[in-house]
Amino acid sequence: MALKGKGKFINRRTPGYGKIYDRFFIYVPTEVARDSAFPFDEGSRVDLEVHGDSLIIREAQEERTRRPRQR
Repeated sequence: MALKGKGKFINRRTPGYGKIYDRFFIYVPTEVARDSAFPFDEGSRVDLEVHGDSLIIREAQEERTRRPRQR
């Protein structure tokens, strides 16, 4: 069976440091995400690429390194 479902692109406006910040999420339906063929685990880092009106999501090729916080 092919992985197929209807998802949603949502914005959760979040207050912080006296401002309101946009946080965008892509909702993946449970039946798709729990399928054994789904390629990502919870917390996986992904690379996003936009081609015209399509969004391509791939497993991240390199680990992101965090910069030390400037104080």
